[in-house]
Amino acid sequence: MAAGHEDTFHHVRDFPYFELPQGIHIDLPNIFGLQLSKFMVLQVVAGLLTLLIFKGLAKRVTSGEPATGAWWNFWEMLALFVRDEVVRPTLGAGHEHGEHGHDEHGHDDSHDHDHGGHANSHVGAGAAHAVSYEPHGATLDAVAGHPADAFLPYIWSCFFYVLFCNLLGAIPWMGSATGNLNVTGALALITFAYVIYCGSQVSGFVGFWKSLVPGMDLPGPLKIVLIPMIWAIELLGLFIKHGVLAVRLFANIMAGHTVIAVVLGFIALSAHSGWWYVITPASIFGQVAIGMLELFVAFLQAYVFAFLATLFISAAVHPH
Repeated sequence: MAAGHEDTFHHVRDFPYFELPQGIHIDLPNIFGLQLSKFMVLQVVAGLLTLLIFKGLAKRVTSGEPATGAWWNFWEMLALFVRDEVVRPTLGAGHEHGEHGHDEHGHDDSHDHDHGGHANSHVGAGAAHAVSYEPHGATLDAVAGHPADAFLPYIWSCFFYVLFCNLLGAIPWMGSATGNLNVTGALALITFAYVIYCGSQVSGFVGFWKSLVPGMDLPGPLKIVLIPMIWAIELLGLFIKHGVLAVRLFANIMAGHTVIAVVLGFIALSAHSGWWYVITPASIFGQVAIGMLELFVAFLQAYVFAFLATLFISAAVHPH
C-alpha cells in the first residue's frame, strides 16, 4: 500500500481524472470517442509552457536587445547551454570538402584565414578546417552562425518539453507524463524518424542505409559474408538505441515517483503501531530529500534525452 492505495504504482499511473485530496475527482471528458487522460492534459500543458516561454524569449531577443530579468535569463541560460555544450560540440561543423573546407556561404576557409576572419574551424568538435553540411537534394540550413544550429529547433524542443513534463510531476496531485512508456516511446519514435530524415538529407535515403556499414577493404568472398552481417547488426543497433532512449527516460522518472510513494506509504502502514511517531518524521524527511533529488533528475533526464538524440543525429549526418 502506498499513500492510502493498495496499488503501489497508483501514484505513477494515468487516469481519466485528476485526483485531489478528500477523494475529489475532476473527471476528464470523452471527446468523440477519445477519452482524455491526466497525462494527455499534462503533455498539452508542457507543450504550451514551452511555446509561451520561448515565444516570449524569442520576441525579446529578436528585438535586438538582450533579455533582462532573472526569469528570462534563466531560460536563455538553459537554451544556450544546450546549444553550446551539447549540439555544437557533438555535431561539429559538418563535412569537410577537400583540403580546405567551405564556410556556410561556400567560401574557401584559407581565404578567411588570410584576412584574419573567424572560420568555422574555430567552432565545433575540434574540426581542423572550416566545414559545412551539404545536404543531398534538400536543405538543412543553419538558423544561426553555426551549421549545427540547423538541428537546434528539434533538440531544444525535446529538452524543454521533457523538462516541463518532468517538472509537472513535482507539483502535488499532478504527475509526470514521461513516467509512462507510451509517452517516452512516442518521443523516441519521433526522434528515430528525425534521425532518418537528417541522415537522408545529407546522404540520400538509400545512402543513409548504406552508410550503416563502414567502408572496408576486404577480399570479395569475405565481403559478401561480412557486409550483410555487419549491416544487420548496425540496423538492429539503430532500433535498440532508440528503444533504450524511451526506456531510460521512463524508468528513471517512474522509479523516482514510485520511491516517493513507497516512502510515504510507510506512514499509513505504521498508523496503528507505536512506531508511527518514529516512522512519520523519518518518512517525511526522506520524501523531502528524494523530492530534491527528483528535481535534479528532472533536469538531468531532459539533458540526457537531448544529448542522446544529438548523438544519434550526429551519427546519421556523419556517416562512416
